[in-house]
Amino acid sequence: MSTQDQNKYMLKAIKKAEENFLSGKGGPFGAVVVNNGKIIAVAGNCVTSTNDPTAHAEVVAIREACKTLGTFDLTGCEIYASCEPCPMCLGAIMWARIDLLYYAANKKDASRAGFDDAIFYTELGLPADKRRLKPTQILRDESVKVFDKWLDMTDKIPY
Repeated sequence: MSTQDQNKYMLKAIKKAEENFLSGKGGPFGAVVVNNGKIIAVAGNCVTSTNDPTAHAEVVAIREACKTLGTFDLTGCEIYASCEPCPMCLGAIMWARIDLLYYAANKKDASRAGFDDAIFYTELGLPADKRRLKPTQILRDESVKVFDKWLDMTDKIPY
């Protein structure tokens, strides 16, 4: 992929970010998913318009791309994000098996604009018992039985 093409896709993500907040749909974030040189998804952040805290531009674009391609595996795709992805979006990008990630603004730029992900990065680096949200494990044995059944299935679709 040429630098000219990469810039074209990133400019589309940046334009979507601006259109997105100007239209009142959500925050100033945009994402574009490309497969074999073809744009298959363009999305903006729609957290506030959908009341969905997971509706970040990257996640929405991944959902669209998966629908378009009819698969949950986006191997062979690239994603262009107008800003460095937060930990949730980075996880979604990795789960989707996207090959390449390009971003424009970085997390410091986002922080200056009021979107500070630093606490999430800090929290994820701590042992579970040191985090603000302290998890409590219950009913492990019952849940492990479900995994055992999964392991025994012969016609499952692994991911």
